[in-house]
Amino acid sequence: MSTLTDLTIAEMRDGLAAKKFSAKDLAQAHIDAIEGARLLNAFLVETPDKALAMAEESDKHISKGTARPLEGIPLGIKDLFCTRGVQATAGSHILEGFTPTYESTITHNLWHDGAIMMGKTNMDEFAMGSSNETSFFGPVKNPWRRPGSNADLVPGGSSGGSAASVAAKLVPGATGTDTGGSIRQPAAVTGIVGMKPTYGRCSRWGVVAFASSLDQAGPMARTVRDAAIMLNSMAGHDPKDSTSLNVDVPDFEAALTGDVKGLRIGVPKEYRVDGMPEAIEKLWQQGIEWLRAAGAEIVDISLPHTKYALPAYYIVAPAEASSNLARYDGVRYGQREEGQDITDLYEQTRAAGFGHEVQRRVMIGTYVLSAGYYDAYYLKAQKVRTLIKQDFEKAWDKVDAILTPTTPGPAFAIGEKSDDPLEMYLNDIFTVTANMSGLPGISVPAGLSDDGLPLGLQVIGKALDEECVFRVGGVLENAANFSARPDVWWK
Repeated sequence: MSTLTDLTIAEMRDGLAAKKFSAKDLAQAHIDAIEGARLLNAFLVETPDKALAMAEESDKHISKGTARPLEGIPLGIKDLFCTRGVQATAGSHILEGFTPTYESTITHNLWHDGAIMMGKTNMDEFAMGSSNETSFFGPVKNPWRRPGSNADLVPGGSSGGSAASVAAKLVPGATGTDTGGSIRQPAAVTGIVGMKPTYGRCSRWGVVAFASSLDQAGPMARTVRDAAIMLNSMAGHDPKDSTSLNVDVPDFEAALTGDVKGLRIGVPKEYRVDGMPEAIEKLWQQGIEWLRAAGAEIVDISLPHTKYALPAYYIVAPAEASSNLARYDGVRYGQREEGQDITDLYEQTRAAGFGHEVQRRVMIGTYVLSAGYYDAYYLKAQKVRTLIKQDFEKAWDKVDAILTPTTPGPAFAIGEKSDDPLEMYLNDIFTVTANMSGLPGISVPAGLSDDGLPLGLQVIGKALDEECVFRVGGVLENAANFSARPDVWWK
């Protein structure tokens, strides 16, 4: 029997407008679902009282005929977003207990449009990770399992809590952030939709910084339409963020025409990497056939500097992280360890407050920015970044969008790759190029691996052309008709 938690955002919006159920009914159904799924460890903070109060406000708006675009829609918020009066930890011990006195621009926009806060979702510490295993508060468990196995799988990262909560129907949508693939990669391995907008489309103000020139917030939902609805509310110019783009926000939902006739879709040869599983190759080929059958023209293209994207990313991102995380010193807020003097206090606080992966990246970043190495590493990586961007600019002369796999494989078991950071970093091999170039990209669930786990296809578009990305993503979604759902084992 269908329940309120089975509905998409679009269906909830229509049901609330038709008064088939109330916002309070909707909030309560999702509160119950979240409470019954604590085994997944998807939420770090649950906010049931806040949700019910916001739902009551939504019901008043609906009864008065003043419903806003997201009126009464329950959402999960990645714990990287500052939320007034609700703890924001970025998944780190160093920020445990930190309660912001202000609201991030993104969450402010969502509440302004009537959305309801269900809680804060778990994540890799400071968004540094591809599996949600670096969270100080323990790993999130993927709702999916291999058939016949009880092994817990990772939900991808860093937005793993958001991905798992949407896949398990604890919320119909959640916010994520994407620095090297942290929305699209977890979306792919949990069988949901994840959209990374153009850099600057969504404000970064009030979002705990990882790598400022790469971080971008975006929506995670069960359908392409739901992601478009969320992005309509999340996007917009923000004078508080100097990198925010002062451009109009189109109606992303209206872009879902279902028509890609005449669009030229690029297929980059460099994304056929050594050792890629056959299931990924087959799914990619299937995606090409789906778009061709829908009337799109398939064009072979080259993005020659793709092979340098991951190494360059793992210089640029840690360098910016090293700078951004210097503010966590135990003096102004967050955790504080005692020291014999101020330097000792800094060292003790950071050693106790940061996990191993964050420490590793801070040290890499400090090294590549240090005197004598800045030119050899950081400056060179920035030059490579420019070359990657130029590859895409040349491709846009020939194509309107690009189709690739989202990940090099399905979800793996918790602990399987923890001891091999290099193998873990390879999970972002197909996604980092969009971050290095500031381009929009979406992951759409498109099929299952040989062992019955979700796989995604990625569409990358031109800067500020999210409409085309949504349009192509919607056609892929319709063709794939991905209806598989995880068996409920967590209750």
